[in-house]
Amino acid sequence: MPHTDADIRRMLDKIGVDTIDDLYADVPQEVIFREDYEIPSAMSEIELRKHFERLGEKNRRLTVFGGRGVYDHYCPSVVAHLLGRSEFYTAYTPYQPEISQGTLTYIFEYQSIISELTGMEATNASMYDGATAAAEAMFMMVASAKKKNRVVLSATLLDQVIRVVRTYGKFHGVEVTVVPDKDGVSDFAAIMAEVEKGDVAGVIVPTPNKYGIIEDYTGWADAIHAAKGYMAVYSDPSALAVLRTPAEWGADVACGDGQTLGMPMSFGGPYLGFISCGKGMLRKMPGRVVGATKDADGKRAFVLTLQAREQHIRREKATSNICSNQSLMALYATIYVALMGKEGMVDVNRLSCDGAHYLYDRLVATGKFEPAFLGKPFLKEFVMKTSLDVKALNSRLLDNGIMGGLDLGDGLVEFAVTEKRTKEEIDRLIDLLPA
Repeated sequence: MPHTDADIRRMLDKIGVDTIDDLYADVPQEVIFREDYEIPSAMSEIELRKHFERLGEKNRRLTVFGGRGVYDHYCPSVVAHLLGRSEFYTAYTPYQPEISQGTLTYIFEYQSIISELTGMEATNASMYDGATAAAEAMFMMVASAKKKNRVVLSATLLDQVIRVVRTYGKFHGVEVTVVPDKDGVSDFAAIMAEVEKGDVAGVIVPTPNKYGIIEDYTGWADAIHAAKGYMAVYSDPSALAVLRTPAEWGADVACGDGQTLGMPMSFGGPYLGFISCGKGMLRKMPGRVVGATKDADGKRAFVLTLQAREQHIRREKATSNICSNQSLMALYATIYVALMGKEGMVDVNRLSCDGAHYLYDRLVATGKFEPAFLGKPFLKEFVMKTSLDVKALNSRLLDNGIMGGLDLGDGLVEFAVTEKRTKEEIDRLIDLLPA
């Protein structure tokens, strides 16, 4: 666009061709587009603003009662305001610490926050999403176990996580075994039967699980370690503010998706995968780790202390390409947690839990729903069995601006309630149920 005809002529003369079309002489003529481009006429600023307003009006803002790994949590408006600052929004990988102290500082803060939530000793500078973080946890356990090439997954993990882990395993030569759940929770006996075969590098289990159930992993880590395997826990980081941490369960690796830290659902991203571990597995962790040190003047400073598997250092051994935008989402999580504070994080879970149990009780009271997993503890998500036509019910709710529970088939429907859902919204959902 900035080149004049004279500029173009000089360049063509330099390389010895007559026209720009000559540059494409090797391209088959039948694939060359020769019609006019359907590009709209230019608009003034006010016309362009009105155009986007009209497009925005096509969106429907729904009251969301769906979950399964993506939740409608509230985020303070200041997060987006700060995130949009150019020094953050356009920042590149902080290779040069002398000019990247700001970026390195917030990554260090992010690592500290996730490490505190998970109880683990070290956290990397973030992954693409929870599913790929779980895949990396698999590779860490395989690399640490040595001569064991199989990983066992509980079927209570999110379905999308299982699919991604299986895909990564297939193309890296790792065998993945999924053990069916038992009454909505991980089947310890069945999983240990696989572990005791001697070829299992590690086990991945969730908290809470895909049904919203809070599972009890007491004694699991000891049993898995006794068989010379490792244990990874896939977690909801928001829920870890009130639940036992992966470290308290004795896990070697913690992973999950940071979407619950106030990130908008946004049709599936961008999200934030996190992965943490103990010092013993630190060298197996992908990506970067920012550490604190002191500069020549004795002042506190930050540097990339570990990037052993990053693609520019040991490319042939790298399993992931973790790019700058994931650092941006790490900043998102950092600002959110810093604003919420410990009390705020607890309040989010308390309000979500209160709302979920209120909806649960209201649904049971209608006589049209019954618990799918009676007596199983849950925080903000649960599964009900109903005689109603779930597809027809969700269509009716959608017509009234509500995204209902997720249809799991066979009369099962899963509801999630966050701190954004009010008593009035829950009551309205109940009022819209068929008589």
